[in-house]
Amino acid sequence: MVHNITLIPGDGIGPEVTDAARRTLEATGVKFNWDIVSAGSIAMKETGTPLPSEVLESIKKNKVALKGPVTTPIGTGFRSVNVALRQRLNLYACLRPCKSYRGVPSRYQDIDLVVVRENTEGLYSGIEFERGTEEAMKLIDLLAVTLGIQVKMDSGISLKPISESGSRNIVKFAFEHARKNGRKKVSAIHKANIMKFSDGLFLSTAREVAKEYPDIEFEDVIVDALCMRLVRSPEQYDVLVLPNLYGDIISDLCAGLVGGLGMAPGANIGEEIAIFEPTHGSAPKYTGQNKTNPMATILSGMLMLRHIGEAEAANKLEQAIAEVVVEGTSVTYDLKFGTGGTPVGTSQVADAIIEKMETS
Repeated sequence: MVHNITLIPGDGIGPEVTDAARRTLEATGVKFNWDIVSAGSIAMKETGTPLPSEVLESIKKNKVALKGPVTTPIGTGFRSVNVALRQRLNLYACLRPCKSYRGVPSRYQDIDLVVVRENTEGLYSGIEFERGTEEAMKLIDLLAVTLGIQVKMDSGISLKPISESGSRNIVKFAFEHARKNGRKKVSAIHKANIMKFSDGLFLSTAREVAKEYPDIEFEDVIVDALCMRLVRSPEQYDVLVLPNLYGDIISDLCAGLVGGLGMAPGANIGEEIAIFEPTHGSAPKYTGQNKTNPMATILSGMLMLRHIGEAEAANKLEQAIAEVVVEGTSVTYDLKFGTGGTPVGTSQVADAIIEKMETS
């Protein structure tokens, strides 16, 4: 079987890490037909927009994409190419596994968490009012008249919409992921003690959904308490489900538990479409230097393999990654931290992983 996959190399370090991922994916023996399209600053130069229609059309056609990090050009009207993709394609679930691999420099061992982040609502919805604008003044007046709330006239304002339907979708996604992957507990993260009508709705919906999954333990945790507990004893958590902003912050915290963003894969998933990409950004200062760690993108490719039903190939790739990391001779500078030795480049990491698969 040949899988039709949209490939978005991105910009900055994107083309290097996606090339490494593409080569390792092909080395598993799975057949791919890559539909290569551009987004970000490269697309801006070529087409005048950071998100050409061809990108959306390709993803809608193929249903699955592997994406490198992209830079959102300043002054284009786009808040973020990534946010635009998630909202236009209704990729409501962001899946970010955080797993320890022996040999990665870290203060923690044996971490195996999954962060499930709501992708389309909350403070990233893009509903904002700039300080001093007519719209901001009208909203401030409305709040004063209807609620008696006096907002400072020189305020910028962001709204945080959280819906029952959006909350239900993301919590059900978390429970379904837990059940499918043999996980034991889902923790809903919130600040409902303060934001009673937004986070409160998220929490009450999560509690209702949890009743449909009696085989999986459920708890709710206030987000600030979660931060403290993750640092003290991360092993007490399994699957975390969070509104948008909390999920963004906590997923980076959890990536730090397993050695950093260089080992942090991700996926943005909707009802029919899924985009797989690393958690880290485009790091333009390292462009073309063959220096950055491609593991997060390769691990995102591994998640993609599982998504398209190629579990055996995914296991083969993950095993090769684990062997390269634990040996520690063919890894980039970030995985050499405190161990000495000479790091290798991005492409050499891919070469080492491919060699492991060929000799296994």
